[in-house]
Amino acid sequence: MTIHRFSFPTTIHFGPGARREVARHLSDAGCRRPLSVTDRALAALPVLAEFRTHLRGLDAALFDGVFGNPTASQVMAGAAAFKAHGADSVIGFGGGAALDVAKLVGVMAVHEGDVLEYVWDHPQVRPIVHALPTFVALPTTAGTGSEVGRSSVVSQDDTHVKRVVFSPRLLASAVFADPDLTLGLPPAVTAATGMDALTHNIESYLSPAYHPLCDGIALEGARIAARALPVAVREPGNLSARGDMMMASMMGAIAFQKDLGAVHACAHALGAVCDLHHGLANALMIDTVLAWNGEAAGEKFDELAHVCGVAGGGAQLVPWLKRLKQEIGIVGGLAQHGVKPEHLPRLVEIASADICHQTNPRPCTAADFERFFRAAM
Repeated sequence: MTIHRFSFPTTIHFGPGARREVARHLSDAGCRRPLSVTDRALAALPVLAEFRTHLRGLDAALFDGVFGNPTASQVMAGAAAFKAHGADSVIGFGGGAALDVAKLVGVMAVHEGDVLEYVWDHPQVRPIVHALPTFVALPTTAGTGSEVGRSSVVSQDDTHVKRVVFSPRLLASAVFADPDLTLGLPPAVTAATGMDALTHNIESYLSPAYHPLCDGIALEGARIAARALPVAVREPGNLSARGDMMMASMMGAIAFQKDLGAVHACAHALGAVCDLHHGLANALMIDTVLAWNGEAAGEKFDELAHVCGVAGGGAQLVPWLKRLKQEIGIVGGLAQHGVKPEHLPRLVEIASADICHQTNPRPCTAADFERFFRAAM
């Protein structure tokens, strides 16, 4: 038999009020001068101010230079802020962008060069060799699951192409998953991030890679998200639904260490070319790509339909996804979200080069990606 290697992530403090435990965790680790990394929009909201009241006793500084899709320049600015404060730890507070930047701020605080030199496919990739500052993560959305991930996505400033830094050293020392922090999310953000979480669970389960541990997590994550997402969108103050979505988000991110598929290859291209929100991009592409994948994943479609509560078996999985999107307010195709025919050549080029589709249930060519994008317009 082939030898397979498995590893799973970090300590998670889960539940309402978990944010209040951060200061004690950092103090116990000997940290006194954390740098909180967050995004501009979140920095202006009461939720961040309230969290900072729980950091009393620490000399905490704030870097709020994250905006849009995270870029290399944001990481380098954050690392400069870390050094200027004389920080000894990093608090990632926000959605996937803020958490991805926060991870890499810790890397570049103690390593030389530019962050893009550490991406996995750089021709002379630099290794992460030094011990990183203590890093804790507090997600404020339920989508990417970046808080439990051992990778970080960062875009090139000039081309906007997403690049990935991967290392087990990027794992948070602890995650504080507090659904209270998601109660203020508007319905559109709840819907888009929730579809990101659902897509992670679905695509990781459909991946032909061998990882039964992740398969079990992905199926349960899909089950939870299928039931909780419409409730979280419809009832923004429903703490139980918010907690379920936060759990499904983390489960999807744990599961996708098994790898993803062509939906994500398309979404990464849409983010690079059209600056589409990643969760929205996944939502706009998932039914088109899965309809094409059906013939290669029939039994897995049946299992997904079962856990998601879809009557009629796997043949009804894609129609159910379309109805779900309508129910949570994600309507229209790519064209209604700013994607134009002239974007197609670059979209196809980036999607074809994206590593995610290498574990799609069906092999994809450039011609296939062009069909996907045209069908989703």
